Amino acid sequence: MHIQKRIRVALWAASTFMLVGLGAGALAPTFPTQVQAQAIPKTLEQGGPDAELRARKNQWTVGVVGGLLSGSYMTFADELAQVLDDGDNLRILPIVTHGAASNLDDLLYLRGVDVAMTQSDVFEYFRTERKTVNLESRVNYIIRLPTAEMHVLARNDVAGLADLRGKKVNFGPEGSASSLTGTIVFQRMGVKVEPTNYDNPLALQKLKSGEVAALVRVINKPIDFFAKIPANAGLHLVPIPFTKNFEDYYALGEFTPQEYPTLVPPGQVTDTIAVPAVLAVFNWPKNTDRYRKVQRFVEAFFTKFEQFQQPPRHPKWRDVNLAATVPGWTRWPPAEEMLQRLRQANGVTAQQAQAAAEFAAFLQEKGVGNVTPSQDQREALFREFLQWQQQRPRLSRPR
Repeated sequence: MHIQKRIRVALWAASTFMLVGLGAGALAPTFPTQVQAQAIPKTLEQGGPDAELRARKNQWTVGVVGGLLSGSYMTFADELAQVLDDGDNLRILPIVTHGAASNLDDLLYLRGVDVAMTQSDVFEYFRTERKTVNLESRVNYIIRLPTAEMHVLARNDVAGLADLRGKKVNFGPEGSASSLTGTIVFQRMGVKVEPTNYDNPLALQKLKSGEVAALVRVINKPIDFFAKIPANAGLHLVPIPFTKNFEDYYALGEFTPQEYPTLVPPGQVTDTIAVPAVLAVFNWPKNTDRYRKVQRFVEAFFTKFEQFQQPPRHPKWRDVNLAATVPGWTRWPPAEEMLQRLRQANGVTAQQAQAAAEFAAFLQEKGVGNVTPSQDQREALFREFLQWQQQRPRLSRPR
């Protein structure tokens, strides 16, 4: 229990401290759009007015694959359009898809897709299941989005994942976040199950009838799908211990009785793992039309970021820190440039940036992921960080 508490305490930093000196109110500075619209000729070689209209509509339209219509990824994609749409200057086209894994597939191969909502562990899935090569150089990220918790719902006689060995477990539709993360987690735990891919309402019916032993969903907590399960259903959320098996991509999560009163006993907490979501982009060559289009999207997003954190937007936007990093991923250069400009505009010094780098090294050495526990743990964590600094050589300072 002591170890878990230390992990929870240490998890605070990378998503808050990495953007030293920038509170939510400091992210307001606006920057002129650096990518200037190219004039559409009044007469085109093939065309007249129709060709001109077609060119205008396509020039600055950015396709964003979200996910299942009922999921939080699709909500984020829709709100990108609500905030960033600017007539002919920029249009966001949200696209309903099958989920996190299929979104990377679409980003790699589907025409008209420029940006994708996906998960930090999607690279592993594509490397192991699809044998896709060079993903780290082909796909970058713009920002890290909030974590989504892995929910494993089963009957009360299932105490842990090991009890599901050899049984039917529903991972949701193929290509969904649940099928992606669920497959990886069960493989890493060494628990071989018989996977099924029913949609979630049907899977719940089959769980109640005993046709499947458990169902898996990876989604931001809390959601009504679980919260509305009656107390007499004989179901509970199965705990997933956070071990070294999950330190590369995942973070510690938990479910409380306040979030799921019929699934978590009063006064207890059910541990689980959480996976960070990622706003991903194909790494287009510089100065191509696709590069310029997504560059304009990135500049608009960083400039208007405060609007995402205000009602009536999804409350999870308030958990987003623009400087939070994604292990194993590279930030797209135009996004990194906007982040540096925000730091400079808000007076973040080289010394502060150095402190942030040292803090990131501190967390890496502790083997702790990038999530945000309660803010009242900040002082204890910082004292531990200062002690750690004194016991090791300082990182090379920027000149």
